Amino acid sequence: MVIVVVTLILGVLLGVLILIPRMRKSDHGKEALSNSKSEASKSYTQAEVSLHNKRTDCWIIIKEKVFDVTSYVEEHPGGDAILAHAGDDSTEGFFGPQHATRVFDMIDDFYIGDLEK
Repeated sequence: MVIVVVTLILGVLLGVLILIPRMRKSDHGKEALSNSKSEASKSYTQAEVSLHNKRTDCWIIIKEKVFDVTSYVEEHPGGDAILAHAGDDSTEGFFGPQHATRVFDMIDDFYIGDLEK
């Protein structure tokens, strides 16, 4: 009986020692991600964005926010449709019925700043 109790206590302690460092690492990662997003808050003019209008350099504007989607162009399920508004406002197309709701979560990964007013 004593062996079972000691084994349980050691198991709980070992579990705590393993989980606490992992929780700290994941919290630190979230802080770094939120800090990098706030640091990325740069402003771009419409003219600056318009220069990024090709497959190898593709920025889009969605609701006054600027996104560098160059790395996503080849993966875009709609093919070259993403290039129709490269370097321009893609708000209407982005919120079209062809997009699954997951794109609304994905787009934040490509955020680089705001459109200058």
